[in-house]
Amino acid sequence: MPQDNNRNLILAMALSILVIIGWNYFFATPQYKKEHSAQLAQQTQTNHTPGAPSSQPPHSPNAPPQGGPSSETPQAFLTRDAALATTQRVALDSQALFGSINLTGARIDDVSLKAYRETPNPKSPNIVLLSPSAAPEPYYAELGYVGADPALALPNASTVWKSDGGKLTSQTPITLTADNGHGLIFHRRIAVDDHYMFTVTDTIENKTGAAVTLYPYALVSRHGKPKTSGYSILHEGMIGVIGDSGVQEPTYDSILKEANATQTLSGTGGWLGFTDKYWGAVVIPDQHVNYQGTFHAWDDNGKKDYQADFRADPVTVAAGASANVTSRVFAGAKETRLLDAYQKDLGIERFELMIDWGWFYFITKPMFWLLDSIYKVVGNFGIAILIVTVLIKGIFFPLANRSYLSMAKMKAAQPQMNAIRERYADDKIKQQQELMELYKREKINPVSGCLPMVIQIPVFFSLYKVLFITIEMRQAPFFGWIKDLSQPDPTNVFTLFGLVHWDPMALPMIGHFLNIGIWPLIMGVSMFIQMKMNPEPTDPVQKQMFAWMPVIFTFMLGSFPSGLVIYWTWNNLLSVAQQTLIMTRAGVKVELWGNLANMFRKKATT
Repeated sequence: MPQDNNRNLILAMALSILVIIGWNYFFATPQYKKEHSAQLAQQTQTNHTPGAPSSQPPHSPNAPPQGGPSSETPQAFLTRDAALATTQRVALDSQALFGSINLTGARIDDVSLKAYRETPNPKSPNIVLLSPSAAPEPYYAELGYVGADPALALPNASTVWKSDGGKLTSQTPITLTADNGHGLIFHRRIAVDDHYMFTVTDTIENKTGAAVTLYPYALVSRHGKPKTSGYSILHEGMIGVIGDSGVQEPTYDSILKEANATQTLSGTGGWLGFTDKYWGAVVIPDQHVNYQGTFHAWDDNGKKDYQADFRADPVTVAAGASANVTSRVFAGAKETRLLDAYQKDLGIERFELMIDWGWFYFITKPMFWLLDSIYKVVGNFGIAILIVTVLIKGIFFPLANRSYLSMAKMKAAQPQMNAIRERYADDKIKQQQELMELYKREKINPVSGCLPMVIQIPVFFSLYKVLFITIEMRQAPFFGWIKDLSQPDPTNVFTLFGLVHWDPMALPMIGHFLNIGIWPLIMGVSMFIQMKMNPEPTDPVQKQMFAWMPVIFTFMLGSFPSGLVIYWTWNNLLSVAQQTLIMTRAGVKVELWGNLANMFRKKATT
């Protein structure tokens, strides 16, 4: 390969390797340790017997309460089924959800998702999102009021509400009632739509004979640090948009570093709660009411509890009058089109940002929309990835065409370039000047050779982000053994594709590199073919580097989502076809077959 072409290819490879190494260093390498630590922590939490809720003072005089077991709830963790049996409940059976509403505290604390299961096996358990405070992993939403007068008796986590009967479905709301015994009566209407949005409308009747001022609140409480995916590219933890503050994303660890482990913001419009990789639970105030949103954590007998809550501006109910307060709770799957619809139809500020689109939102989300739109036609996300790759190749074809033509011209001008280097071997400045004149005269761009690889890096990142964060890609099958495009290829050459029963991934330091399945091997072959499209470098160091490059990439990409490896393979093959076409039309020899033949041709010996 000409010296300039070698330099361009080295630059392109260096950029690509930087991307892969960065991913493995920041994401893949820590993954095993984080998952192992999370599993140990989860086991510890499951076997832990908590005491009473922390006595840490509230963060403001009229703050929402800290979540915790009610006085009627056993203090020891029970099984989830046993915890559900300790309180009276109203059944929940909507189009998308099933579970129950706890009459003690009127908590939304038993929610499972009908459309999603733990594994691709249709008989595997449904995803359980919310659980009561006495269960092993408490996670629930609560709504209520704090009074301007602390002595005012109001419903709390121990109050047993009365139900009007029936069960909560998408067509039939329920109404709960609580009477404080001193002239305040609360009627709570809970409705749920066909998806994951609860609308809670409270009617407050004041029969006390005097005006009463109340602060509406809502909270999502999570006891113990949950298991997370452990990738820095994905935010899991507290999240919210509070007024004009922009999206807030405290992690479970970062909130502990705040003063008093508390972060408070105020504004009008927005939402706050918790986000997992695919699921979310947030509370949503009236979008026209000013409120104070707070993320905080506290110690509960050696474990951490986390809470996101809001307290709205006060509502004053005159004597003999009533007032209405409406809030919402989202508890479900972070489906892209659904969140967009809620943002548009309900006017929820930037609700789409519950999905972590990242800094490159302007690339990542259009990439998802393109993939999803094609999927709706072809019915397979793997096929959609192949089609999107072809479309991207078509969009960048003029740029790639100029790049490959420039490479062809540079190869044709190689004799002149060699002559210039020999003529001005002792005058490097003059040599560069003459080479630049040659480039200008022959319309050669010396840096264009790396463009075909460099331009796919933003696409690589955006596609990786889409595959990793969007629930639409979760458990999306391709063909054959690929049952989930968001996960690595399940086969492994180091287990002889399942014949040897051991886990090479468990090896320390190098384990995450030993996930070499069939598709990573195919990708390595495709990259090898692409490398052989160009003349071999004369420099021995460069020659060795290019020879090992496909092997290095095969090991590095082995732990990537299989959808991304399929994209990279298909992109390599399209690049080979494109370069062959352009080089042939330009009258330049394609080096592929000659380079492949040279591998098997014995070298002449003296």
